[in-house]
Amino acid sequence: MTQAAVKHYLSEHQRFQSTSHNWLSQQRQSAIDSFGENGFPTTRHEAWKYTDVRPLLKQNFAVVDAGAHDISDEQLSEIRFAGLECQELVFVNGHFSAELSTDQDATVCSLANASDAAKQEIKTYLNRGARSDKHGFAALNSAFIVDGAFIHVPDNVELELPVHLIFIARKQDTSFILHPRNLIVLGNNARATVIESYVGLDDSSYCTNTVTEIVTGQGASLEHYKLQQEGSNGFHIGYLQAQCQKDSRLESHSISLGGALVRNDIDAVLAEPGAHVGLNGLYVAGGDQHIDNHTRVDHSVPNTSSDENYRGILDGKARAVFNGKVVVHKDAQKTDAQQSNANLLLSNDAEIDTKPELEIYADDVKCSHGATVGQLDDNMLFYLRTRAVDEQTARSLLTFAFAEEVIKRITLTPVRERIEYKVVGRLPDASLITEFMQ
Repeated sequence: MTQAAVKHYLSEHQRFQSTSHNWLSQQRQSAIDSFGENGFPTTRHEAWKYTDVRPLLKQNFAVVDAGAHDISDEQLSEIRFAGLECQELVFVNGHFSAELSTDQDATVCSLANASDAAKQEIKTYLNRGARSDKHGFAALNSAFIVDGAFIHVPDNVELELPVHLIFIARKQDTSFILHPRNLIVLGNNARATVIESYVGLDDSSYCTNTVTEIVTGQGASLEHYKLQQEGSNGFHIGYLQAQCQKDSRLESHSISLGGALVRNDIDAVLAEPGAHVGLNGLYVAGGDQHIDNHTRVDHSVPNTSSDENYRGILDGKARAVFNGKVVVHKDAQKTDAQQSNANLLLSNDAEIDTKPELEIYADDVKCSHGATVGQLDDNMLFYLRTRAVDEQTARSLLTFAFAEEVIKRITLTPVRERIEYKVVGRLPDASLITEFMQ
């Protein structure tokens, strides 16, 4: 099956490359060569031990061309954040839609519509950190780069408005695959907020295979959000790679709610002293969903810090995977790295495989990691019952409170409120939680 899938995408690339003669052709060819050599990951690979991608490979997904769409204002309003003034770039089935987006400028644009000056910047940074040999899906993304967002904030500039990148999957005549590619570059002392939303509007069969590269210059600060709400038959493979320079700060929030099979990889390299990265994650799964989060933080030099907090709520026969790896390299003294993964199982059939890891090659560090898996606390249930809260409502409130530990870290109020609304909608007894919160 794996070899047949590889041959399918090699054939798709021949068709695709023949119509895409531009400056990206050489990088695309290098990536497809890497893909042809390494193929797709299997459960024999340690990093994919608990995530079997064969259901994805059974389908011969096609690369789709840009075409007309029928996205309504009502559908867009369900994706937007009420009360949040922001700049929007909307992509439908992997292609930029100018009519659905706000005006572009020199700082924010789509890759396909980049100016000549912007293309020079893209050439400088594209594929500088994200590795095509990370796994077969990363190689495919680089091989099929067509469009995505390019955000470049110059030195000492703060974007006044957040940037909302909206990626919509819309039903086609055949199963399809999307390869969004985002590049976010912050100059020295630059500041920005970027939100990525991935949404499936129907129950069609498709795969979103996305890569986001982030570079934060000296003293820069980036608040980054990723909200994944793929359709019930959608697959989502995401790879975020960040290079953090001296005294820069990256806060990344990853919320996974949709999709049949989901994989999120985050690699953050703290390359210069004073760099900090915060990774906050929440995944809510039910039915037969499978959600896998793999993170890696490399403390490459002294005096860097990281803080990671991931939480999962699983119901039905859902399965989740968490692997968080922190590597403190030789001579990276004064490293401060904290990591936590907590999981709440709401049914006897739900399952979580969690593996926090520390690799430390320096001796003057402050590092900790831990993982918990459990059910609702009987003592807390009893406490609420003594306050005249019925058992069903008490269980619902405690479940939401568990998720809120991650959600409350979100600083943008409209984003936090929308995520609360979406999370509540995914929890058992959602109406009880909503009624109690009003």
